[in-house]
Amino acid sequence: MAVEAIEGVRPEIRRAIAAAVDQGGVVTATDLPYPGKRQVRAGGRRGGREREGVTGDRRERPRPRTDGQADGQTDGGDKGGGRPIETRSRRPPSKHTPPTPTEQKQTQNQQGKVRDTYDLGDRLVVVTTDRQSAFDRLLAAVPFKGAVLNATAAWWFERTTHIVPNAVVSVPDPCVTVMRKCEVFPVEFVVRGFLTGSTETSLWTHYCAGARTYCGNAFPDGMRKNERLARNVVTPTTKSEDRDEPITPEEIVARGLMTQGEWDAAARAALRLFEFGQAEAARRGLLLVDTKYELGRDPSAGGRITLLDEVHTPDSSRYWLADSYEARHAQGLEPQSVDKEFLRLWFRSACDPYADAELPEAPRELVEELAARYVYLYERITGEDFAPTPLSPPANERIIAALAKAL
Repeated sequence: MAVEAIEGVRPEIRRAIAAAVDQGGVVTATDLPYPGKRQVRAGGRRGGREREGVTGDRRERPRPRTDGQADGQTDGGDKGGGRPIETRSRRPPSKHTPPTPTEQKQTQNQQGKVRDTYDLGDRLVVVTTDRQSAFDRLLAAVPFKGAVLNATAAWWFERTTHIVPNAVVSVPDPCVTVMRKCEVFPVEFVVRGFLTGSTETSLWTHYCAGARTYCGNAFPDGMRKNERLARNVVTPTTKSEDRDEPITPEEIVARGLMTQGEWDAAARAALRLFEFGQAEAARRGLLLVDTKYELGRDPSAGGRITLLDEVHTPDSSRYWLADSYEARHAQGLEPQSVDKEFLRLWFRSACDPYADAELPEAPRELVEELAARYVYLYERITGEDFAPTPLSPPANERIIAALAKAL
């Protein structure tokens, strides 16, 4: 599967990416020294446990136990215990491959698919690594991904406080955000503006199979893949035993996952965030296609609804180039994406990412192109040049030094 290199990436960025791949300069795990503190396993399943990048404890609510799989990326969570969970800083097993399936199994009880989260009581230290996931699997390690995601989220967090407050305390390192611990709603707010997707429970997958109602939203006959929806919709998911499960607003309230008032307020905030993101993206020649939000209540602010985790990053969102969308859609071609969709499609063509015990190695050229697209998107959105994080000193040492000053 050939992927056309996106235009507009500075040559020095491509050189830095290639050097990082050659030298194993990716952040795949962290080991921060917080004696007596529990490292929350980021990326955890819902159901009373922590999940990827969230900022706090979930309420005790009845949990669904049916199957399903959504576009987002989540994985198992730590049930607690009050003691630190060990992790080890390490390089990937080769210059540009992710941890092996054996290594993944050894580390899944210690960290999330993308983020390592350390519990400091009323705050969490959230480290965004270079691990790349989709289909609930680790696919690769992408140079500078963690720094790009963290910086992109920070940019959007600063500009969306007029819509909903967020939990950010500080950003002391390119890969680190310190957040207030909040009570996280056990619902993921997926907002969509287009009929697309490639996972088992994507909107397009269900529509193509004949479904015309999805998560309480009705869709007409005769739509085509990648077509713009008549209006933006929220398609919430919750976590079953081991998968994301599409769910309707009525089911959310009936199961006690949220009250009607909580759902109404959070859904309104999600739609306003998405509309704002779409408008900002359009000003930069981009289409914000879909995204996911984590929302919860901040006990330090009287329980107000608060934005958590990340916002409008290329990991949580799908972006297309606006200027070529109409022509390509008319020709039945896939839009030019500035996200990880092309890597998803490669794995779908090379294996069954849901069923195969071991996945093939992501080609180096795809890993480097994904890193370049992440940087490109950051620069196009923010208007700022991305500064690659230095390969020395090791990321773990750099992060420890930055946190020593910030905490």
